[in-house]
Amino acid sequence: MALEKPYKDVPGTTIFDSDMARKGYHLNQFCMSLMKAENRERFKADERAYLSEWPMSEDQRQAVLDRNYNAMLALGGNIYFLAKIFSSDGKSFQYAAALMTGMSEEDYKAMMVSGGRSPDGNRYIGENK
Repeated sequence: MALEKPYKDVPGTTIFDSDMARKGYHLNQFCMSLMKAENRERFKADERAYLSEWPMSEDQRQAVLDRNYNAMLALGGNIYFLAKIFSSDGKSFQYAAALMTGMSEEDYKAMMVSGGRSPDGNRYIGENK
């Protein structure tokens, strides 16, 4: 049984904790496998076949195939492990962050250069009680 998590209601934020680590273990191990060139080559040659070698849920596999990073986070992915996927695709962290926020890469870059997003509204809901 999970402990009380006062941070679970941070709007727009998925917290990677021990429960998420367990949930995403095989997804994250798959990501780490992409550190080896031969595994990246096998993955790029037939993504579905390579993913089938990992005991992930079908939702996790589909999120990888769709490059749906927000879904991967919700399914236990850790952003630092997921970076191996977008790096294998030749994409930058900035590209992935923009995609995950629903912004164009240029708009995301401009926001970050100007100081990032406002912290307004980014507190956890229970904080206002």
